[in-house]
Amino acid sequence: MEQNLPQYRRLYEILRRNIISGMYPEGSLLPSENDLCRIHNITRPTVRQALTALVSDGYIKKQKGKGSIVNALPKNIGILSIQSTTSAVGDQNLKTKIIVKPEIRPWPEDFIFPVDDDIKALGCIYFERLRFLNNDPIFYDISYMPNINMPRFTTLKLEDRSLFDVLRSNYQVEIKGGEQNLKAIIADNNISNFLKIKPGSPVLNLERKIETNRVGYHFYSIIYCNTSKYALTGIF
Repeated sequence: MEQNLPQYRRLYEILRRNIISGMYPEGSLLPSENDLCRIHNITRPTVRQALTALVSDGYIKKQKGKGSIVNALPKNIGILSIQSTTSAVGDQNLKTKIIVKPEIRPWPEDFIFPVDDDIKALGCIYFERLRFLNNDPIFYDISYMPNINMPRFTTLKLEDRSLFDVLRSNYQVEIKGGEQNLKAIIADNNISNFLKIKPGSPVLNLERKIETNRVGYHFYSIIYCNTSKYALTGIF
């Protein structure tokens, strides 16, 4: 997929990965613009466009006389990290099954968050996912995205992929923050069937409004969490 991106975006993705991996830790300097031009055989305006995008998304800051300095990593509000009662478990064992493939449909009448009338008029992209850790179903996730500038999203394969990574790689949509409501509810038959728990069991319900780098563009999710075996931790 990366080979189909513009040159500046390919460089952005390379530098971003290196920052996240710790190759360039907080406070370190990225290679100079001249070095990046030579290493990647691209022009200075292309390099500057990539660096500007990294600044905009909070990964680096520019300091006159020094160069591009790596910031502390932005808050990770992707899939909640999962911690068992004995040790933390990484998401390498997290698998995704698509319950309802992405489709365009009207917004619900009584939606969980206010939505602008103009956005409502365009409909939403709706899909449902079930997420497993070590073959245990732990997240039943219902998502709503504004149907704006997301060409061919309904044709994408989302199995075992991070939605946030898909949005960044395919649409240059970066996650910037969010609003989250949490409450305990009683599982109905539908939720209990997906999460393999008894009807009437308590589950954690998260309602999330996700902010992005597109001005005025938010998407939303309703997540039901089976916490009977795993404790959920994370930063939002």
